[in-house]
Amino acid sequence: MKLGRLVRAVFVGVRIAAAVAAISRLARAATVAPPVRPTLTPMQTISVVVPARDEAERIGPLLDRIVGAPGVAEVVVVDDQSSDATADLAGRAGATVISGEPPPDGWAGKAWALQQGITAASSDWVVTLDADARPDPALPTAIVARAVAERLDLLTVGGRFECPTVGSRWLHPAMLTTLVYRFGPPGVPASRPERTMANGQCMAIPRDAFLASGGMEPVRSEVVEDLALARTMAMNGGLVGFLDAGELLDVRMFESFGDAWHGWGRSLALPGVEPRRRQLVDLAIVVLAQVLPIPRLLLGRGDVVDAVLALTRIGTLAGTRSAYERTDAAYWLSPLADPVAAVAIARGIARRGRQTWRGRSYA
Repeated sequence: MKLGRLVRAVFVGVRIAAAVAAISRLARAATVAPPVRPTLTPMQTISVVVPARDEAERIGPLLDRIVGAPGVAEVVVVDDQSSDATADLAGRAGATVISGEPPPDGWAGKAWALQQGITAASSDWVVTLDADARPDPALPTAIVARAVAERLDLLTVGGRFECPTVGSRWLHPAMLTTLVYRFGPPGVPASRPERTMANGQCMAIPRDAFLASGGMEPVRSEVVEDLALARTMAMNGGLVGFLDAGELLDVRMFESFGDAWHGWGRSLALPGVEPRRRQLVDLAIVVLAQVLPIPRLLLGRGDVVDAVLALTRIGTLAGTRSAYERTDAAYWLSPLADPVAAVAIARGIARRGRQTWRGRSYA
C-alpha cells in the first residue's frame, strides 16, 4: 500500500517537473523576434545554392520562383549524382548546374553538396534552399538583409508547410510540435549554444567568412547537418539566428503519412547532435507533457496537471496553425497523433547501425 502511494507520488512529481519544463519553453513564445518580411534589395550580392539529388519532380516550382528573382545574381544547382532529369530541368530553367562529385570518405551527401555549391558561388552572400521549397521571389533579399542588420554569421528560417494529404496533415503537426516542446518556437534565442535550433531548408551565409572557417567541413559526417552546423558555429562564438519566414516561404516536404513517418523518422530524434541522455530527457518531457494528458482525460484518469497540459497543447496547436498552408479537421485532430510522433523519436534514439537515405548508407 505504501509502495503504491510512493509510486503515484513519484509519478505526479515527475509529471509536474515535465510540465514545468515544457511550459517554460513554450512561454518563451512571448519573446519571439519579428518574422522575416520583404525588404529593399541589400547592397550585398546574393547567390542561391540548391543541393539536389533526384529532385526532378519537385525542383521546378522552386526554380520558377527564384531564377531571376530581385537581388539574385545566380542560382547554382548542385546535381548530387541524380539518376533522373534534375540537371536537365535545372539547366533549362536558367540555373547554373554543377555536376556533384561523389562524397569523399567521411562526408554525408547533403553536407558535401552544400560545400561544393557554396564554394562555386560568386556572391557576397549565399542563400541555400532545398528543392522542395516554394519561396516568394523576395525571400533571398529579405533573409540576407535581416542577417546583415543583425550581424549574423548564419541565419536559418522556418516556412509554411504544405501537407497535401489527410495523413500528412494529421501526423506532420504532431511531429513539429515535439520540436517546439523540446526547444521552443523559432525566433527565440537558445538557452545555451548547444541547444541552438536551425532549419536547413533555407539558410543565409556570408560566403567568404563561412568558407574561411571551414565551410561544412566541421559537420561533414552529420546527417542532421543544419542543426550540427548552427550549434558548432554558436559554440565557437558565432552569431546564429533562427526566425519565422512563413510569409515568404512555403515548403512541401512530404506527400503522405508514410513520407512523413519515414522522412522525419530518421531525424526527429536529432541523431549525432543530441547526446543520448538529453534525447531521453526530452523524450520524457514530450511523453509526459505532450502525449499523455489528452488520452488520460479522455479515459477519465486525468487530474489538474493533465487539464493544464491539455489546454497548453491546444494553445500550442492554435499557435502553430500559421505554419501550415491548410488547417482542416486533420490538423485540429493532430494531437491524437502525438503518440505516433513520440514513437518516431524513441525509434530514432534506439536505432543502431547504418541507415539508408536517398540511396546512400550512413553510420
